[in-house]
Amino acid sequence: MSKKNKGAHGVVFSTNPDFRYEFDSTQDEVTLPPQQQDIRVQLDKKQRAGKAVTLVTGFIGTASDLETLGKTLKSKCGVGGSVKDGEILIQGDHRDRVLQLLLDLKYKAKRAGG
Repeated sequence: MSKKNKGAHGVVFSTNPDFRYEFDSTQDEVTLPPQQQDIRVQLDKKQRAGKAVTLVTGFIGTASDLETLGKTLKSKCGVGGSVKDGEILIQGDHRDRVLQLLLDLKYKAKRAGG
């Protein structure tokens, strides 16, 4: 389904002249305070040609706040990375450093994976 009709609940055509499309009301995302966030830090190598990245998931909030957190973590670790699909990717194995940084920022974070 196209993005334009995403909220139309699957209705493509109606013969009812009184039918009105009901679109989902878009609610503004609210960023939870750091103490209420449940953030996971893990190492990921899948589909990255064997290169390891530190993956930070579970952030609930706006995209701009996620970008800000990603930028902070990348600069504190001194490496590159990106923010995509609600996840922060940090190049290299920096799990311990990222976890400590998140705990210092008062986030509720824990290590995930093996």
